[in-house]
Amino acid sequence: MLAPTPPVADTLPVPTPAATGSGHLTKGTQTAASGAVGLGAATLNTPAAPGVTTPMAWLLLILLAAIWGTSFILMKKGLVVFSAMELGATRVSVAALLLLPFAVRHVGTVERNRFKWLAVSGVVGTLIPAFLFAYAETKLASGLAGVLNALTVVFTLLVGALLFGQRLTGLRVLGIVLGLAGTVVMLLLGGSGGTDTPTGEGNAWYGVYILIATIGYGVSVNVIKYKLGGMTPMAVTAVLLLLIGGPALAYLLVGTDFLYKLSTVPGAWTAFGYIALLATMSTAVAMVLFNRLIQQSTALFASSSTYLIPIVALAWGALDGEAFNLWHLLGMVVILAGVLIIHRAK
Repeated sequence: MLAPTPPVADTLPVPTPAATGSGHLTKGTQTAASGAVGLGAATLNTPAAPGVTTPMAWLLLILLAAIWGTSFILMKKGLVVFSAMELGATRVSVAALLLLPFAVRHVGTVERNRFKWLAVSGVVGTLIPAFLFAYAETKLASGLAGVLNALTVVFTLLVGALLFGQRLTGLRVLGIVLGLAGTVVMLLLGGSGGTDTPTGEGNAWYGVYILIATIGYGVSVNVIKYKLGGMTPMAVTAVLLLLIGGPALAYLLVGTDFLYKLSTVPGAWTAFGYIALLATMSTAVAMVLFNRLIQQSTALFASSSTYLIPIVALAWGALDGEAFNLWHLLGMVVILAGVLIIHRAK
């Protein structure tokens, strides 16, 4: 996934990217699909978590929140030079090349009937969101994008109920309603977060692209849970990126001005560095850290990164001059309240 998306307790995922990645935990089975910001997907059978949260677990949680929360500002910096299509294709291509050796190692172990599901998860949960998040941030503040990424939890539950028969309780329905209501408050009343965007324009309706991306994350997480169970994190992530990385790289090199800009536009290599850092940190590094966190803590503790990511994203946005008003604050509180209810509901 593209948006930073760490997993959550019980049967629900929590967001991340963008810029991105999403995740999923079921009573002993953890599934992570990185996305808005993270890229890739993973499924891992983990041992029972210890009852005491260690200092190392706290450190890992903070590092993960920092990585996933920083993804949105990195996208914004990459868009200074490159178009949304170029940024999305670059993110996917860099991540795929990074994990190519692992893909070659694991591709022969994947059952043939699973490739179609890996392709579905890759396209709707990584490839398309990579472009949608980038396009959204051309006219939407990066901090607000980080907050809206939390809707991955809402849409994963909704898609699970509509397409995969997951049970909806009254409290979970309330969580969904609150998540959507908070989005309306944030975008329609709060606005786009000012004109400090790569295009110099603000348009709150561009938040709809992030909503669509988080629906894709929701589909991807459920596909991973119900169709790709038992695969290792590295196998799913690497092979998934192998399937979508080729088309993304071909489009980047042949169908865009990426190479021309890289060789002629001042600051292009710096912008490319931001995108490469985004792809690297939110794919390989974040996946390793998250799996380590799951082993050293509990699913519920790991899911708390959901609430830290928007704070990090908003902090970076504020440092970069983005506006944040009381309507934005109210919308964020309502969205995260909905996420909390979904996490806690049985």
